[in-house]
Amino acid sequence: MLLRCYNNTCVEAGLDEAGRGCLAGPVVASAVILPPDYENELLNDSKQLTRDERNLLRKEIEEVAVAWAVALANNEEIDRINILQASFLAMHRAIDAVLPRCRPEHLLIDGNRFTPYPMIPHTCVVKGDSRYMSIAAASVLAKTHRDELMGNLALEYPHYRWEENAGYPTIFHRKAILEHGYTPYHRMTFRVRV
Repeated sequence: MLLRCYNNTCVEAGLDEAGRGCLAGPVVASAVILPPDYENELLNDSKQLTRDERNLLRKEIEEVAVAWAVALANNEEIDRINILQASFLAMHRAIDAVLPRCRPEHLLIDGNRFTPYPMIPHTCVVKGDSRYMSIAAASVLAKTHRDELMGNLALEYPHYRWEENAGYPTIFHRKAILEHGYTPYHRMTFRVRV
């Protein structure tokens, strides 16, 4: 079972992102504030869950969370400021969206780096999505929302099978780029190797 919180003396929001290593689409971040007594034995890092498990958890998290938000930085922003900074930008946007509902007093970030958010202290935790519930919940929301978005974009550009690969550099996706070229959703600063 994952840990409920890092700091139990304050309102804590977990943050994570999805889509950093993709060739197409945005990077999507989520911020989640869970109730202090929340428990779910299934909750884990989204990469350790099946699609059905993620979708089941998404529904529950969105219903029971004190507050949650999903935000993104698009492929043009990624190309302009780089993927790391775009990930932080998406996280900041997710925090912005949570603030009107509940102001976190501490941010728990998945990873080893973060651009500080004004007036809210943070802690970075490597592999935090497999250690803390709020980060795992953010991981699930970021992943499911991004997968849904990429599935919708796949209707516009079916040659790339984004509904299956979500824009990640699978062999099929890389070959499709060579055959059909880039779309307006591709990250032009990412190198494509076949």
